[in-house]
Amino acid sequence: MASRSLGGLSGSRGGGGGGGGKKSLSARNAAVERRNLITVCRFSVKTLIDRSCFETIDDSSPEFNNFAAILEQILSHRLKGQVTWFGYESPRSFWDYIRVACRKVSQNCICSIENMENVSSSRAKGRAWIRVALMEKHLSEYISTALRDFKTTRRFYEDGAIVLGEEANMLAGMLLGLNAIDFSFCLKGEGLDGNFPAVIDYTPYLKFTQSSDSISSDEEELRTLGSSGSESSTPENVGPPFIMDENSWFNKCKRVKQKYQLTLEQKGYLEELLRLRENQLSESVSQNKILLQRIEDSDLAHKLEKEQLEYIIVELQDQLKSYQSLDQLSAEVSLSQTSLDPGQSQEGDGKQDTLNLISEGKEDTPSLLGLCGSLTSVASYKSLTSLKSNDYLASPTTEMTSPGLTPS
Repeated sequence: MASRSLGGLSGSRGGGGGGGGKKSLSARNAAVERRNLITVCRFSVKTLIDRSCFETIDDSSPEFNNFAAILEQILSHRLKGQVTWFGYESPRSFWDYIRVACRKVSQNCICSIENMENVSSSRAKGRAWIRVALMEKHLSEYISTALRDFKTTRRFYEDGAIVLGEEANMLAGMLLGLNAIDFSFCLKGEGLDGNFPAVIDYTPYLKFTQSSDSISSDEEELRTLGSSGSESSTPENVGPPFIMDENSWFNKCKRVKQKYQLTLEQKGYLEELLRLRENQLSESVSQNKILLQRIEDSDLAHKLEKEQLEYIIVELQDQLKSYQSLDQLSAEVSLSQTSLDPGQSQEGDGKQDTLNLISEGKEDTPSLLGLCGSLTSVASYKSLTSLKSNDYLASPTTEMTSPGLTPS
């Protein structure tokens, strides 16, 4: 009995320890799975950016197909199933989460993908969304908006999912680099077939590089084996690794040469663009100088016109004062005519004629002529007018003092 009780106790303890080990093992496996997917996603983004330097990325590009499969696996990681009316849980695609969580994105493509006629399954719509978001250069914005809606994310994913962990922020930052690539996809191809799940190809990212110390130790081991006289262990197998290295170096040199040619083309384009911009700048500078000269000439003409107009205003003011003095004189002459005899009235008439002649002489002043449009010869007109006014003022006095005009 005692042995049985001890055996049962030891068995119960072993069972408890096994349950804790299973939990830690499952947590470790989940963490490794998340880390692997995020690392492979980072590698695929880098390969996409490198490939876009040499060719256009489309559906036939293996780098893109691998990236789409990785992103689909990340968004489907620990995705909850959809519970039916009978209590069964049916599988669900990540498109069901995206169409709900990305509604807040401005000018989103959710409705257009929902209305696509050739895409019927939920998985195919999710793949079409990846392609459209890449062509719109908004994939990172979609993912960031969906991850900020934490309530919806918790409703669609289980604990331990990538979109619920710290790796989610890394994912949004990684996808930001894809906005620099111009993608070109056909939304009616075989890539949208939702009948088969996406499979990730890990071989492009599994590259083993042997260290120099390890290579030297292998050579020493081969030498020792060759010195023992065994022909089967001669170092004949040393060639393939070096041949592979030569091929890898040749491929790297070819890529560097392609990048160099691309850089030369870009350099020539930029130099031509710079030359065109310099020509445009010189033409603009010359046109600017011409416009500035025109502005200076117009300012000078406006100043001269302003001075002429000020001179005309002064002349008009002088004429107005002379007209006022003539009106006063004519009023005095009219008053004196009523009290003088006919002889004196003739003198008054002579004075009135003199005033009329003076007024007629004043009509040809240079100010009036300037207002009519001739402002160039103001000084000559002024001298002519002064001569005319002096003649008109001198002729009546001589006539009045002549003996023929005195009353008999």
